[in-house]
Amino acid sequence: MARLSGSNPIGESEEFKQVLNQVRIVAPADCSVLIQGETGTGKELIAQAIHEQSSRAGGPFVKLNCAAIPAGLLESELFGHERGAFTGALMQRLGRLQVANKGTFLLDEIGELPLELQPKLLRALQEREFERLGSSQTIRVDVRIIASTNQNLEQMVSDRQFRADLYYRLNVFPIVLPPLRDRQEDIPLLVRHFVQEYAGRLNKPIDDIPYSVMNSLRRYPWPGNIRELQNVIERAVLLTEGRELQCSQPGPTKRPLEPPPLPDHTLADMERTYITDTLRKTKWVVGGRAGAAARLGIPRTTLISRMRKLGISREDAGPGAAGFSDSPDEVTPVAPPWTNSRRLRIVS
Repeated sequence: MARLSGSNPIGESEEFKQVLNQVRIVAPADCSVLIQGETGTGKELIAQAIHEQSSRAGGPFVKLNCAAIPAGLLESELFGHERGAFTGALMQRLGRLQVANKGTFLLDEIGELPLELQPKLLRALQEREFERLGSSQTIRVDVRIIASTNQNLEQMVSDRQFRADLYYRLNVFPIVLPPLRDRQEDIPLLVRHFVQEYAGRLNKPIDDIPYSVMNSLRRYPWPGNIRELQNVIERAVLLTEGRELQCSQPGPTKRPLEPPPLPDHTLADMERTYITDTLRKTKWVVGGRAGAAARLGIPRTTLISRMRKLGISREDAGPGAAGFSDSPDEVTPVAPPWTNSRRLRIVS
């Protein structure tokens, strides 16, 4: 999410105005907030905007990304630890929950929080107290909790991958951020902002965005949302020479290779076709050095057996004319007969 000043988000679309209105309503209420949205939609910036518009604005704004820290270290990051609490704990460390005292604590990617740690977090949120690892001393805190996720927590609760009591504790006031593809009228505002930001950083005199470039950016679906747009503009500014922004069509430059389509025929169909083609090439000669069996690398009797099983006869009889004599000198149809009464010649 872009900023104009401080943590003020940019957007004039109706969808985004509704989000900003929700921020204004919930900011002074001091209740828990659950921010949901796709990756790159600006969940962290909305959380910070809530903090800065609340009575806790003078306190700390502390973040913890539950997906970025190994599960074995998350408890220590949350609650802290005493010296010697585990191997490598050489000194006492404050948990982020305690660091956020009198302020706001953002639990980013809360859906990644391990199940075994969720009851401890729930107790800390309900009782406003916890103990550090390796200590029996209870620590009380006054913290506002904001959680964010790109996952469907309600579905995770149904699948028993997330505790229902913790979900309801966090979901006091839900805010759902719309993806950028649903905010097309906001794209020009965001593009101009990012161009100004990166042009200033890189000391480039870019002051014009061609209509064709802006139109291309508006039509692109932006699967990575605002974060993807930000990266595209930063790269474009870096590559631009002159005062007019040069930006190629966003998205992958090459389409990923698609897997070959699955065959429409069965293995038996393909085997029948291969044997029939080989017989045609040998003029329906089965045995001998130049016969079909030699070309296929199998004994003559095996080929005759496969022909009988697959229903292979003279090409004008078509599939299904099964039944052959097992004579070493010739293969004679049993039923139905070939229309031209010819026989497969066996060359010894």
